[in-house]
Amino acid sequence: MPYNIILGSQSPRRRELMEGLDIPFTAITIDATESYPANLSAGDIPIYISREKAEAYQAQLKTGELLITADTIVWLEGEMLGKPNDLDDAKRMLHKLSGKTHQVYTGVTFTHLQEGKPKMQSLVDCTDVTFRKLTDEEINYYVEKYKPLDKAGAYGIQEYIGYIGVSQMRGSYFNVMGFPIGPVYSVLKSFLS
Repeated sequence: MPYNIILGSQSPRRRELMEGLDIPFTAITIDATESYPANLSAGDIPIYISREKAEAYQAQLKTGELLITADTIVWLEGEMLGKPNDLDDAKRMLHKLSGKTHQVYTGVTFTHLQEGKPKMQSLVDCTDVTFRKLTDEEINYYVEKYKPLDKAGAYGIQEYIGYIGVSQMRGSYFNVMGFPIGPVYSVLKSFLS
């Protein structure tokens, strides 16, 4: 049975990547807290949050609908960098990332009803990203011009700081944008075939 796809994300980047699959979908915004238990680390955090987002919408989910929720974090030396609180926090994060390799984890959860009960399936993708040493001027310019407050780790790889700052990457570029579209497509195929 073909599913109606619902993307539970307000991220314009996730919406754009989904559009690139040429699979019809509806995008919605889900209000959910992005908190997580303190004992979680690395890839477990975005999976947990993506599942929380799915649970926040479950009561509205109908038979024949497939909900996709996602969350992305930046992980640097045992510390989670989420979305910055303000521009000073964004600058602080970029100074931390400067000259180092960090991991970007995106957790994606697919939720549908099976015999009237919600059934979830999740995946996580990881990309290693290395920044060259960034100057104060580069960081200030980026933060003030691009306002990266809606991005994990205070940066978008598809913007100025990604162009000039990323010296090496291992893994999916799209995962760093916030949506590992290749693995997402593989799961979607199993639902749509």
